[in-house]
Amino acid sequence: MPGTVPLRKNARFQLLWAGSAVSQLGSELTRLAMPLLVLALTGSPGLAGVVAGARTVAFLLIQLPAGVWVDRWDRRRTLVTAQGLQAAVSALLAALVLTGNAQAWQFVALAMLDGLCAAFTGPVLDTAIRGIVPRSQLHSAYTQEEARTHAAGLLGPPLGGLLYGLGRAVPFVVDAVTFLAATVCYALARVPRRPADRPSPRQERRGLLGEAGEAVVWLWRQRGLREATAAVMVLNLLGGAFLIPLIVLVGERGGDSRVTGTVLAALGVGGLAGALLSGRIGRLLPPGRLLTAVVAVFGAALAATALPWGVWWPMVPLVFITLSTPSLNVVMNVVVARMVPEEMLGRMGAVLNMGGMALKPLGPVLGGALAAALGGAGAVVVLGGLLVLTAVVAALSPQLRGFTGEAADEAPYASA
Repeated sequence: MPGTVPLRKNARFQLLWAGSAVSQLGSELTRLAMPLLVLALTGSPGLAGVVAGARTVAFLLIQLPAGVWVDRWDRRRTLVTAQGLQAAVSALLAALVLTGNAQAWQFVALAMLDGLCAAFTGPVLDTAIRGIVPRSQLHSAYTQEEARTHAAGLLGPPLGGLLYGLGRAVPFVVDAVTFLAATVCYALARVPRRPADRPSPRQERRGLLGEAGEAVVWLWRQRGLREATAAVMVLNLLGGAFLIPLIVLVGERGGDSRVTGTVLAALGVGGLAGALLSGRIGRLLPPGRLLTAVVAVFGAALAATALPWGVWWPMVPLVFITLSTPSLNVVMNVVVARMVPEEMLGRMGAVLNMGGMALKPLGPVLGGALAAALGGAGAVVVLGGLLVLTAVVAALSPQLRGFTGEAADEAPYASA
């Protein structure tokens, strides 16, 4: 479009992206440091799991109401407040460690508070991108977002381990600083406070369940997007199940913990490369066909890890798995940003996150059960086969074959 500022010169988006990048890096630092700290102070692996689980439970419990409230409240104030509270949580945890007063219940309480804040920041960031990035640049914006996610995931854990080695409180001090820096970036980015097409104040409010249900009904009526969402949920379930079988597979071939860690590092390498290439890959096929292709590649590559070509072989197919998935993430984010009415973006993000995470906890359970029954190689073959079967079913769906992500762009909000 004539007169459109290039994305790299869009100061508001770049500030938003920088805030998200530094915030996510801080969170990745503590993903390893937190269980190390809990184990060091309590000696209980079970408690380390409880702390991580408490954050997830709090996130899931508040996610749907948070999506509704994000669509009601001042979004800029919500984002800045949530991020500021996360900075305070990390600072308080660092202070407790430094003073030697940390107790088990405090870890659980602070983890839950962090999860509650995270449930708000995600939906606001989703709505903010649509508010400050032109439609023609959404693909590039989400490509940049995807690269940030994988870079933070690749750098954060080893950096967190290094900082923890310098002092138990150091990762949490750095985390607090990153949250504080992100808060400043978000304030300067001037996130839109309200959706431009929000309903009249006189419109009757239907309550939390009513407004959440409105988003679910809208999604159900969108042919193509509905089927794509179901396929992504299956992908999240089966894709989240292969880690334990893969660890078992490497162990069966004689690999120790260091070999296993190196093999799994291929996921990060492939993810970062895939994020950088996601713009090009995402433009090769329309969303429905791309989804089918990515699921098929994921399944075939996962099954290929079972080939008897040595302990290091799984690294090769693992790169292909995460090389293809970032392009799907980018395309689906663009589709949602384009199709969903702006005043429903918060709720829809919450609904989609809930759908994706609802099956996620079952993945490791399924993977562990298959590995126990069939061994590592048998389990990855079964999971890969199920993913390929999912791709075949998706390919037979006329709604997915013809899904372009544009069909419902002009669908009126009232139809929901």
